[in-house]
Amino acid sequence: APMPAQIIDKGIPTAGLLAQVLIAKYADHLPLYRQEQIFARAGVAIPRSTLAGWVGICGVRLQPLIDALRDLLLSEPVLHADETPVPLLAPGKKTTHRAYLWAYATTPYAGLQ
Repeated sequence: APMPAQIIDKGIPTAGLLAQVLIAKYADHLPLYRQEQIFARAGVAIPRSTLAGWVGICGVRLQPLIDALRDLLLSEPVLHADETPVPLLAPGKKTTHRAYLWAYATTPYAGLQ
């Protein structure tokens, strides 16, 4: 039987592994170097550079979903936005600087204006 389509062409990681890496990184705020250590303790050597490449490819593959969500949100009559400051440690620096996360949402009551 032909092999099912993969997120990374000719890649080893399954969709489940890629989802785990992304959730750990973005939802659980677990840096890739810590994920690398966790995988190593489990006996799986996945270099941080490989994890970073996977994150980048997943970002490209998710872009159509991001574009569709953006179009849907911008078509709503009411749009809420939140700007949250977060500390960001740049590679090679010992101190953090202020970065921002923006979240956007509409409301089920937007049509009641």
